[in-house]
Amino acid sequence: MDDPELNRIRQQRLAQLQAQRGGGGSADPNNAKQQEERMQQMEEAKHSILSQALSQDARARLNTIKLGKPEKGVMVENMICRMAQMGQLQSKISEQELIQMLESINQQMPKSASTVKFDRRRAALDSDDDL
Repeated sequence: MDDPELNRIRQQRLAQLQAQRGGGGSADPNNAKQQEERMQQMEEAKHSILSQALSQDARARLNTIKLGKPEKGVMVENMICRMAQMGQLQSKISEQELIQMLESINQQMPKSASTVKFDRRRAALDSDDDL
């Protein structure tokens, strides 16, 4: 999976990180435009990496996850991109491998306990019972 396009993307990302460290936070309109262009390039690079790293089924599942839980979808995308950039991926990730990754992420993330409170007193004072 170590191809010239991936190396080019890595070099662009490294240059972007170095530019961000060196550049302050000036309110120059040209800088804002350049920042927007960088963000677009980063998104394109991310989509390119994901299309190379994921099979069609896994890509479809990831898109479905992003619809339901956007923060989890972005987290998984970033994790896959990092794995691809570090050379940890030897072949495309199948749907089953993606499911295993999601299960391990679910185990690591704390579950938020949701509670539903029902005020029975208010329900008991319903005027429909009065005839």
